[in-house]
Amino acid sequence: MTSFDTSPQLGVWRSLATLAVVFVMLATTGWTAVRQQRDTSALHTSRTAWEHGRLAGHALPDLDSGPARLARFFASLTAAQRTALTREYALAVGNMNGAPTRLRYRANRLALLRQVAIERTRTHDSRLSPAGQQLAERRMHRYEALSAPGRQILAFDPEGSGRAAEVFGGLDQADRISIVVPGVDTDLLTFQRTNRRYSAPVGMAQALYAAEREASPSTRTAVIAWADYTSPDGLGIDSATAMRAVNGAVRLNALVGALPGSAPVAMFCHSYGSVVCGVAARTMPERVADIAVAGSPGMRAENAAELGTDARVWAMRDADDWIQDVPHLEVGGLGHGEDPMAREFGARVLSAREAKGHGGYFEPGTDSLRNFAEIGAGAYDAVECAHDDDACTVGLSDTTKAGRA
Repeated sequence: MTSFDTSPQLGVWRSLATLAVVFVMLATTGWTAVRQQRDTSALHTSRTAWEHGRLAGHALPDLDSGPARLARFFASLTAAQRTALTREYALAVGNMNGAPTRLRYRANRLALLRQVAIERTRTHDSRLSPAGQQLAERRMHRYEALSAPGRQILAFDPEGSGRAAEVFGGLDQADRISIVVPGVDTDLLTFQRTNRRYSAPVGMAQALYAAEREASPSTRTAVIAWADYTSPDGLGIDSATAMRAVNGAVRLNALVGALPGSAPVAMFCHSYGSVVCGVAARTMPERVADIAVAGSPGMRAENAAELGTDARVWAMRDADDWIQDVPHLEVGGLGHGEDPMAREFGARVLSAREAKGHGGYFEPGTDSLRNFAEIGAGAYDAVECAHDDDACTVGLSDTTKAGRA
């Protein structure tokens, strides 16, 4: 699942609100501490190797030196040197903000193929339980699918439940860039689905990319399915707090800050993904022109102005989305604040007619997807507001229809 999905568990939220003081006390004892990534991960090993590596007798640049510095470094290399670094440090290069986009695709395909071999060996490892061998087989098949020719994997980390990001369209040539930010229970195994295809990040991004091309055929768009953060596992303390969102916000803004070109960026944030976007908004790069949320439990703000961004803020919710019954409050760190659909919040409220409940905002043929596509393509004059009025388009001038006001 990519979002809160089970209405019977709404009681969890009400209980969390009621027991706020208890949970805050537990947090101070470390019960809710964020799990740290093990320092033996494949990505960490690749980064460490890079830090000690050399090229033509010279040390490689510091990975924390910033995307602009890293971009200049790669631009100074020959094709053979870039290929050599990709092979030697596949995971480091594949996740490096500042490395050329196509080089990251190549590096991540190589890293995925290496993980396929590792998981294939694990499927026959007698030290693993039958369940462990089955999990290895599922991961192997997922890595095989992600490494298929033509797929553009912008980020990949096999550690734990895994993280990934995939691009649809030409990122380097795009006039407009959209980023889909999913919610809870998002990992490598739920990154793409056969059943309920459009409730998973890949399906969401594919549907949005197709709809954007239909909305504005002359606009070169690119869409990123961004599941490159550790999301909460189901409904529980992690999903009721901003702990996972804070780390996700840092990673999201790092991605945006390293995107090629200067095309305007639109964020499409679903469920807990809207919490990530709300936290990230305060320090988002200025090229982010729009933040659109669907099925949001809140954005960690009492109103749109409190988000601290000049980006336009949009919100939508299907009439059958159970998340409307979640208490919109914040007590002792629990809960995510005001409902973005509330008049007091001040977002531009969009039509979500024909959306399929909490997980169905990206279903083809829905107002929700059409509206997302119009925003992503910059065709603001075609946006449909909720309540059959034009309230959400008030103040959109001809200049804003081409980008940020």
